[in-house]
Amino acid sequence: MAKLNLEGLRIAILATDGFEQSELIDPRRALDTAGAITEVISPKSGEVKAWNHKDWGLSVDVDQKLDEANPQRYDALLLPGGVMNPDALRVLPKAVAFVRSFFDADKPVAAICHGPWTVVESGSAEGYRMTSWPSLRTDIQNAGGEWVDAEVVVDENLVTSRMPADIPAFNREMIALFGGYSAQRAARGR
Repeated sequence: MAKLNLEGLRIAILATDGFEQSELIDPRRALDTAGAITEVISPKSGEVKAWNHKDWGLSVDVDQKLDEANPQRYDALLLPGGVMNPDALRVLPKAVAFVRSFFDADKPVAAICHGPWTVVESGSAEGYRMTSWPSLRTDIQNAGGEWVDAEVVVDENLVTSRMPADIPAFNREMIALFGGYSAQRAARGR
């Protein structure tokens, strides 16, 4: 299979303090390597601090404050997990609306671990087959989604994974999904 080229594709990464370090850093690296332009969007400016398994980890620069971010500028969305990160985001109406806008526009979304919490909160989980950290199973089911225990699940424009151990499969399917969107976009002449 030919390497997918994400050249010029703009990817929003919605995160705040407490994102799981590997779930932002590793997928972002994969996207950047494939030619995408990634930007961290956050409710706060400056930088956000990672959670690295059982303690605080690296800090990542915020590229765009959520209040100023226009989802129309982006072609796809990455939602890293960590318990604190999506739990904080899902109570912010602007974060929830930002996530919902990608589903409304049929743009691809990738969510890992607890990242699907914001998908649920945005009202976008209904009808999707997806996976997550196991504790989100009931939340996804109550939101009308079908939860499965698999390392990676792709359903239409959504790719989900359970945990950091699934990142290689998550990255592979995220790149394929985003690359498919990029090819469609190129075919439309955009």
